[in-house]
Amino acid sequence: MHRTLLGRALTAAVALAALSGCGADTRDRANAAHGTEAAVPAPAKKEADKGLPGMPPVLDPKDLYAADRPGRLSPVVRGFPSRIYVPNTNSNTVTVIDPKTYKVIETIPVGTQPQHVVPSWDLKTLWVNNDKGNTLTPLDPRTGKAGPPVDVHDPYNLYFTPDGKYAVVMASLDRQLVFRDAHTMEVKKSLPVSCYGVNHADFSPDGRYFIVSCEFSGELLKVDTAKMEVIGHQKLPFHGAMPQDVKIAPDGSKYYIADMMADGMWVLDGDHFGKPSFLRTGKGAHGLYISRDSREMYISNRGEGSVSVFDFGRGKLTKKWHLPGGGSPDMGGVSADGKVLWLTGRYHSEVYAIDTRTGHQLARIKVGSGPHGLAVYPQPGRYSLGHTGIFR
Repeated sequence: MHRTLLGRALTAAVALAALSGCGADTRDRANAAHGTEAAVPAPAKKEADKGLPGMPPVLDPKDLYAADRPGRLSPVVRGFPSRIYVPNTNSNTVTVIDPKTYKVIETIPVGTQPQHVVPSWDLKTLWVNNDKGNTLTPLDPRTGKAGPPVDVHDPYNLYFTPDGKYAVVMASLDRQLVFRDAHTMEVKKSLPVSCYGVNHADFSPDGRYFIVSCEFSGELLKVDTAKMEVIGHQKLPFHGAMPQDVKIAPDGSKYYIADMMADGMWVLDGDHFGKPSFLRTGKGAHGLYISRDSREMYISNRGEGSVSVFDFGRGKLTKKWHLPGGGSPDMGGVSADGKVLWLTGRYHSEVYAIDTRTGHQLARIKVGSGPHGLAVYPQPGRYSLGHTGIFR
């Protein structure tokens, strides 16, 4: 990434440096400008023709998260112990927490600047994204053991195409989307992009395209999955916008994009990719997580230590939970039974466990420095689309 150009892109955000970027290392990033098997059977040809070829058909067209109901674990993961995996960006470690006791049970050394812990498409591996170390560390979720690191340049974030064919590396500083073989991580195509800081993404119901946030230039991309080409590009209508997490609505009608500088989330029609509307949620809006019944979405507001709750059916915010004593809730996930929301405290070296029924804090657990893209594992679902756990 070109230092001078990116510095210009971040000028509007300098005054809010305490909140800048997806992680505590954002200014530094900005200035720096294993074999797997299918976790689900191949769909019938007739069903595959309705979407991306090779993609398992959605269980319910009206609810993309129908496979994510409480306790609905794939046979692939049923023997895995329930754990919380926390990448500590500044400590170069992954903290492992037992969610039953809220106790740290292990600290695993990994590569330099781990950003996210990402479940593989086939659910068998957890990939630690060592961004500055230019490697992925595989963790075996059955044993908790780390394998030999795999060389992957600038793996800030990681996704998987819905057909399980490709891993998509969000090479933020390289300004590329890199499509790699999902099994070997061999590069298949490097797609240069004109925006700065490719960051988060989510896929359309048919898997044929995905929407990507560009945090440093306040832009969105629309990418054709099969062609591996950008087919849409727009600037968000807010000076200094810094889009973060991306999630599609259960019915597939809208995309939601958290924006930590606009202090809320954009609501976008992905098919038409027109001008989005905006909903304010709270200072430093950052992560987006769907409830196990697909009725609500939890929005972490990192700049004010709160979580907003959005009701899909009513189309509005209905609750806001404030962490006692404040905090910096960032990335995470929902427990397999749907009862606990787990989030990292980005600037406080801690992890929060929050009751999804009451919003009460259940635990505050000390971890390493700069905790970021926490993964709750295992979770329900047939396959993973990446990030800290987007399951279908």
